[in-house]
Amino acid sequence: MNTIPFLDLVTPHEELKEELCGVFRAALRGASFIGGPMVEEFEREFAQYCDSQYCVGVANGTDALRFALIASGIKPGDIVITVPNTFIATAEAISQAGAQPDFVDVEERTYNMDPERLQDYLENDCYFDTATGKTFHRKTRRPVTAIVPVHLYGQMAAMDDILELAKDYNLMVVEDACQAHGAEYFSAKENRWKKAGSMGKAAAFSFYPGKNLGACGEAGAVTTSDHDVAQKIRMLRDHGQAQKYYHDMEGYNGRLDAIQAGFLRIKLRHLAAWNEARRESARRYGQLLAAADAAIGLPYEPTWAKPVYHLYVIRLQNRELVQKRLAEAGIGTGIHYPIPLHQQKAYRGLYYKEGDFPVVETVAKEILSLPMYPGLLHTQQFEIAEKVLNLVSVIPAHEQGQRAAAAFAD
Repeated sequence: MNTIPFLDLVTPHEELKEELCGVFRAALRGASFIGGPMVEEFEREFAQYCDSQYCVGVANGTDALRFALIASGIKPGDIVITVPNTFIATAEAISQAGAQPDFVDVEERTYNMDPERLQDYLENDCYFDTATGKTFHRKTRRPVTAIVPVHLYGQMAAMDDILELAKDYNLMVVEDACQAHGAEYFSAKENRWKKAGSMGKAAAFSFYPGKNLGACGEAGAVTTSDHDVAQKIRMLRDHGQAQKYYHDMEGYNGRLDAIQAGFLRIKLRHLAAWNEARRESARRYGQLLAAADAAIGLPYEPTWAKPVYHLYVIRLQNRELVQKRLAEAGIGTGIHYPIPLHQQKAYRGLYYKEGDFPVVETVAKEILSLPMYPGLLHTQQFEIAEKVLNLVSVIPAHEQGQRAAAAFAD
């Protein structure tokens, strides 16, 4: 039986093997394994790619978000607003910065932070103190200081609205862009397209191997156009050192390995083409699955969004059955994410209860991630779609043929 993996990490590395091995050989020759030219060159190139002034390479995406928050001024006891529909690293980074994560629900179609629910939280659960120019939570009296929108599945959140609310309540915005390398957002306020990582005070990226831009191990980065934030992160990642053995603050061991930076430089040259291949695969999925749109919730792409489809996520009423049958047919799938953060044991202390975030709780029971990667073949997509359609609805054979013809007419 031919299998279709959920993610293919073998093929791109085979194709780039000689270049990647060249990075390793160069590192051996120079014995520069931590920091140095490879890291600096990647930082410069990724900052330019993200339309940001600075990039600081770090050990992983969680460090990136934690350092971005600390360097932006988050203090112990603060409240930072984010969403429960994300990987736990988002909330972990907030907690590890000494703050408390508070959640708002997501939009029904994009699964990203809902600006209306964010506004409701700020208006009803918080108050703005004009004397101090700060926002406080009504019940706990804790300062509310930042918003972390998550650009989930490769699509940016509604940043104009979020930034406007942040301005009204004097809050910082730190982007979680760990799934959005190269994603774009059309800012009506600025009348231009903006890259993920260029709109907040700072932004965190993960280069975990399965990301659109993935290392061959752990890696991450922060982008920012704030010089002071960038400088603080450089110290935070290296034990708080302003220079060797001179520690201006207590920091962490969160440096980016030179070899990983070298790998990322090579892959960055291919990222635009890889992202375009993902967009094309998403378009083809949409054509193949459109006939069952009543039974399948397809990804929604607003006019202001240029997503990069880190994941291709559909919604199904009979998800467990579909996932089981696809697995039996050798087709890999995933669920991102099956348990919202407010329902995780790790966050029982936040005293959330079932029903607090109805959209997230509904979505978590229905979402299914289909195979998505740059090398996904047309024939593989047709096989996946055919099996999904057969499981959710009865489609006449001639209609399946018409869909296939449309999908292959590129």
